[in-house]
Amino acid sequence: MARIAIFSSSFGVYTPEAIERLRSIADISRIELKGRSLSEDEAIEALRGFDILILGGGCIVTERVLRETGLKVVARHGVGLDNVDVEAATKLGIPILYTPHANARAVAEHTFALILSFSRRVTLAHEYVRGLRTTPPRFIGFELEGKKLGVIGFGAIGRIVASIGRGFGMSILVYDPYVDSKFIEDSGCRPVDLETLLRESDIVTIHVPLTKETYHMIGERELKLMKPASLLVNTARGSVVDESALVKALKEGWIAGAALDVFEEEPLKPDNPLLSMDNVVATPHIAFLTVESVRRMDMMLVEDIKRILSGRKPVRIANPEVLKKISLI
Repeated sequence: MARIAIFSSSFGVYTPEAIERLRSIADISRIELKGRSLSEDEAIEALRGFDILILGGGCIVTERVLRETGLKVVARHGVGLDNVDVEAATKLGIPILYTPHANARAVAEHTFALILSFSRRVTLAHEYVRGLRTTPPRFIGFELEGKKLGVIGFGAIGRIVASIGRGFGMSILVYDPYVDSKFIEDSGCRPVDLETLLRESDIVTIHVPLTKETYHMIGERELKLMKPASLLVNTARGSVVDESALVKALKEGWIAGAALDVFEEEPLKPDNPLLSMDNVVATPHIAFLTVESVRRMDMMLVEDIKRILSGRKPVRIANPEVLKKISLI
């Protein structure tokens, strides 16, 4: 019987039937990470003897981890693959399963939760009502109707964000060099280059994966292009934004504020300067975390793990080329 290690704090928690279905075909062990990320050595020690890893954000699966543990499958409980060395896994013949689009609605809605929290000063008002602030902050906010929303990345999440924005009466600018301009136009949006989006948008929201190309794609130069009254929203990956440049931009007033669910270092350290700024709204990487989203992710992985264990091809695989090289488990 295959052995499965769970390195995800949410897998199976809200969908107990996911665990039950796997337990009928495999031996399962949940490894409690208690909010921290394992080092490479700790991950290797914890994963020895397991065939399949269900991975959340609990560690970075490097080539060394893959080689020294003998894992046969990595199942990413989510969409982002920045904590898995997909190239090394492909070289080693290890399938990487994932859950594309499963959390798109959840992340898009959380994006607007952050936007509304900032635009209507919800966090500051809440703190004042609870007595956490003795001096009333500036409660006056701004409406979304008539504002320009700049969407960087027009994949599943970006498209839903644009749709919600139109519902608020916003005009939508989109930058995505990999999506056909006509498709963007047919979606009721205006395709533009990145500089135009940054210069014209009242709110800029990021929805791209973390890659070599997108690492620090928003830095000092880009932040200085934005309007002084604009808001930057990031529910993608922390390192898409140069955090030190963002801190400088917020302190010096290049932009009005930031609404962030992701950071360059997670979990956040208490001395992170962003946490002491009134013009920052922050949540701890929970944009994906809805009952519906987690259930979709759970059941997608269960389906594909069961397919692999029964000798069939998985439906959602990040490196399908490995299936030509290996015999399924």
